[in-house]
Amino acid sequence: MMSGVIRNKHIVMGVCGGISAYKIPELLRILVKKGASVKVLMTRNAEAFIGKTTFEALSGNPVCVSLFDEKSEGSIRHISWAQEADAVIVAPATANMIGKLANGIADDALSTFMLAVTSPRMICPAMNTNMYENRAVQRNIDILESDGYTVIEPDAGELACGVTGAGRLPSPEFIADRLQKLLYDKDLLNKKILISAGPTIEPIDPVRFISNHSSGKMGYAIAKAAEYRGAEVTLVSGPTSLCPPIGVRVVHVKTADEMAESMLGNMEQSDIIIKVAAVADYKPVVRAEHKIKKTDERLSLHLEKNIDILKVLGERKKQQILVGFAAETQELDNNAQKKLREKNLDLIVGNLVGSTASAFGSDSNKVTLYFPNGEKKSLPIMGKDEVANILLDHIAGKVMTDDDR
Repeated sequence: MMSGVIRNKHIVMGVCGGISAYKIPELLRILVKKGASVKVLMTRNAEAFIGKTTFEALSGNPVCVSLFDEKSEGSIRHISWAQEADAVIVAPATANMIGKLANGIADDALSTFMLAVTSPRMICPAMNTNMYENRAVQRNIDILESDGYTVIEPDAGELACGVTGAGRLPSPEFIADRLQKLLYDKDLLNKKILISAGPTIEPIDPVRFISNHSSGKMGYAIAKAAEYRGAEVTLVSGPTSLCPPIGVRVVHVKTADEMAESMLGNMEQSDIIIKVAAVADYKPVVRAEHKIKKTDERLSLHLEKNIDILKVLGERKKQQILVGFAAETQELDNNAQKKLREKNLDLIVGNLVGSTASAFGSDSNKVTLYFPNGEKKSLPIMGKDEVANILLDHIAGKVMTDDDR
């Protein structure tokens, strides 16, 4: 879970009178769990679907409904909330509210508040399909996008009104994810990043294979962080149980040969290549056509080397930034620095596997960054999302340096 960017941020949620308002308490719960301070503005119509007491209980903050609620000091609250907001979400955004915001109308607490907002704004339309596809609504959405709003397209499916089509509010998890992207600096905007993640598997027979304990979590965390920071990301993934990161193109592979084909095939159009995957070093010389039956006390497997994907990438790279990973059980400095030199890398991330802090499958990692000039930077134990962003900080710094040349 990538929560660092949203921790301690001031988020204001605007809730309009749509049936999908029932999803918003879950969105609020997710944001609070990630460490955000959330305040809620509701329209009068929204109160017909869900009471403000629910939002007050979940957020720990008062809810604003009217500009003239003296008890809540609503007459000035919309200005102070706008000034302190790091981001604003309007969800569900009805056709009525979209029309107001597109045309600068301020006739209630939420629409008046929105005119005072200068922080990033996200709109999540949700309504009947015919309403959503109406030319006036689409024109108003276009206006909002040209005015700098981030508009989240609704999902398609069966709606509460019985119609099937576009107009359903996306899941709270999806909206929270897109909000996190909104809060990131786009220092990798338009950069094409190629990342490999997870293990590979080398079949022995139709039911057995050689593999390793890699979970893919580190590579997936880097892919997600890179997408948040504006990059166009391709993730070449071995078999994992992880959900693909939103906004990332994922290529699923199994064997080292398949991963090599995909990585090398996508290399030329990439600006940055980060090889995180734990690729099997060896594969069976012969794959049995049928399941090998248990007969003798011992079974010998004849293995041959797989292609060294990182080495080939290093040999073929032109202007790309190439980053590798070294998972070691001993002599981390020597092994990582040797790999850095021999494979023509711009940076290598090394870690000692086996400890609780950096075990395969763990949500945390303890790594050291090694650079070609001999410098190294040891990081404390931290979440893999934090490691991902520190790594991307160094990559973004190098990109800016190279672009200035």
